[in-house]
Amino acid sequence: MKFVLNVIWLVLAGIWLFLGYLVAALICFITIIGIPFGIASFRIGVYALWPFGRAVVRKPTAGAGSAIGNVLWFIFAGIWLAIDHAIVGVLLCLTIIGIPLGIASFKMIPISLLPMGREIISTDDLDAAMVAYRI
Repeated sequence: MKFVLNVIWLVLAGIWLFLGYLVAALICFITIIGIPFGIASFRIGVYALWPFGRAVVRKPTAGAGSAIGNVLWFIFAGIWLAIDHAIVGVLLCLTIIGIPLGIASFKMIPISLLPMGREIISTDDLDAAMVAYRI
């Protein structure tokens, strides 16, 4: 089922979200200061390309640098990306078949708001990560 949902997602929203995040990553890579933000944008873009069967977890080793990065990201990009995911989610939820896709778009709002200090893992590895990170 994950594969079917991922293929439908890829056609309806995934490729467009991925391309948007990829362009944002390339813009961030122009400056040295923007490189961590470009990496975060690329990571989110890959997640947006194929989201079903994957989950976002908080890294316990994230420190003050991640917090500062998240504040900057929130101000300059996060709020706009979250609004984008909310609009896409609402549009996808207008049809019965799009409801799971809309929910997936809503699930991307937290990582689009605050991506630093987060890790995207397979849902198969989620239990092990929860034990390792003591969640």
